[in-house]
Amino acid sequence: MSRPHGIPLPSARRSSDSNETESAFDDDKQGQPRPREGVRQLTGAERVRTLVESNASVSLTLPGARDSHESEELGTGVPAARTVTPDGDVILLVSGESAAARAAAHAQDDDLTAVIEITDVAPVSVPHRIRGRAWLAGWLTPVRGDDRAVCAALLAERRPVGELLGMSESLDAPHSGRPAWMMLRLEVGEISVDDLWGAENVDPEDLAGAEPDPMVAHETELLQHLHAAHGDRIADLCGLLGPRGARGMRAVPLALDRLGLRVRFSGASAESSFDARFDFPEPVTNICGLRRAVHHLFSAASH
Repeated sequence: MSRPHGIPLPSARRSSDSNETESAFDDDKQGQPRPREGVRQLTGAERVRTLVESNASVSLTLPGARDSHESEELGTGVPAARTVTPDGDVILLVSGESAAARAAAHAQDDDLTAVIEITDVAPVSVPHRIRGRAWLAGWLTPVRGDDRAVCAALLAERRPVGELLGMSESLDAPHSGRPAWMMLRLEVGEISVDDLWGAENVDPEDLAGAEPDPMVAHETELLQHLHAAHGDRIADLCGLLGPRGARGMRAVPLALDRLGLRVRFSGASAESSFDARFDFPEPVTNICGLRRAVHHLFSAASH
């Protein structure tokens, strides 16, 4: 099936009184620091893929659809799990009683449009805590036939949650009535991301070839540990910034990936706040490599 285009992404990220490319993190309006360093970064497709595979909150909206029992547009549902197939489709596990499941079950082929919105919130307390949002718009259909076992295995591999434990029974035996859980496939037509790196559109074809960052499953725990147990050493990193750094600033580890660590420094005023990105000597692929990379940064800051 060819990938269609032209699904409008949510207007929430655009202003009717401004240019359509206005960022949701406009510095003048929300004060969200933007990176100004020429540092290595994940591609837009990698960032979106990482968000899909992360624990970030996600909502599902069916623009224009109406439930027979509701007068308003079908609002948001919260999928219990999601992952990306090798073809770049997004698989969602939703309650069988959800509006999305009911709408998909009665839709004709691929005429049900849907938008996934992912909101990434920093796991540590900082001003402007939302680190980014991603929107994936496309066509929603139930996962059927032999694809159900394949997609269930993929979900279980990526997102081993309790709701998946009963999926094997539902794959083998017909249900009387509505199933407790339903797998839906979003064939992605448009992608947009607006995060700490900036706002951009992502080609859906690139999502299929992108890999999630290997640190995605550990980032929350690691940032919280760095903040609670090594806050003084995080603050010492300001010594690596040259004239830009100033002792006594509050320093909070904000984000990390295989390429580096981002720290938010804040002073007495909002104008003195900024983000600094510290590149690792080389990309890390596991926890052991990350520990070595962080210790390298701490060592460099102490000399």
